[in-house]
Amino acid sequence: MPAHARDVAVVAFAQSDHLRRTDELSEVEMLMPVLHRVLDATGLKAGEIGFTCSGSSDYLAGRAFSFTMTLDGVGAWPPISESHVEMDGAWALHEAWVKIQTGEADTALVYAYGKSSPGSVRDVLTRQLDPYYLAPLWPDSVALAALQAQALIDAGETDEPALAAIGARSRAAAADNPHAQLRGAVAQGDYRVRPLRTGDCPPIGDGAAAVILAAGDTARRLCARPAWITGIDHRIEAHGLGLRDLTDSPSTRIAAERAGVFDAPVDTAELHAPFSSQEVVLRKALRLGEEVTVNPSGGALAAHPMMAAGLIRIGEAAARIHRGASDRAVAHATSGPCLQQNLVAVLEGDPA
Repeated sequence: MPAHARDVAVVAFAQSDHLRRTDELSEVEMLMPVLHRVLDATGLKAGEIGFTCSGSSDYLAGRAFSFTMTLDGVGAWPPISESHVEMDGAWALHEAWVKIQTGEADTALVYAYGKSSPGSVRDVLTRQLDPYYLAPLWPDSVALAALQAQALIDAGETDEPALAAIGARSRAAAADNPHAQLRGAVAQGDYRVRPLRTGDCPPIGDGAAAVILAAGDTARRLCARPAWITGIDHRIEAHGLGLRDLTDSPSTRIAAERAGVFDAPVDTAELHAPFSSQEVVLRKALRLGEEVTVNPSGGALAAHPMMAAGLIRIGEAAARIHRGASDRAVAHATSGPCLQQNLVAVLEGDPA
């Protein structure tokens, strides 16, 4: 198990209901109830939080420095120590974890949000591609995921019925998740980009999430059973898709090794796999057997608010530890095309 200067745990998690459209809500209005719920879970006031970090994307909002608006939801007074990452909120959590490790804070509020409904996410995500060779061709996120899925099928690692089963299992699990956008039986539908059908792809929607981190005795005071982050690491693949084997994810495997995933068995895995084919890759990289419960929340195939879905994976894993449904869980977040960037965290509860 990796050694850290301080023990840090997720002590509270809250998320919005993830909806196809929230036209009547601004980002601030969507986020504020989530922030109130996560603070209420610990009894902390905004002024008692040592560090605040957020994750979002100006490209989704369509305006520069859009994250400054959502600080209205946190509160303008008293002044706070604050930072932001133009990434999924899982990377904001990593920055907050590092901040607590330095001793500059004992608690941290991490939140993330995304409204995908106003525009075309498939077009927006082309802007993260290599600007010289790939972006001028405008390959969208579904087309690139389909390349990865076809590579897996050609390699004999999966087939279309197996991919359909992943989507069906995920949405069946989401039947017990009141926040999920898609719950229960969902038709596999037509091809979006062969071999991926509608049921293999994530829903487009709006949503937000927040967690509170705390160190040591503070965590024990705020939560009956803290979800201790015993390891966390993130890695990145080569930017050029032609330089990668799309059937494998070395960055996930390295991050898992560094986080200590393989040091002991895990009972739960919350995987940020927006496409059914990506779960196949992640299961292999993380060496997950059938005994591991994968995405009991439904995962990204049931709700995929951009910039928050990865943070939700950590929050869902932590919530299972809080209520005693899990003892050792792995949470994964990704960003970029075809699992380009990957973050892995191990969360553990105190023994009963």
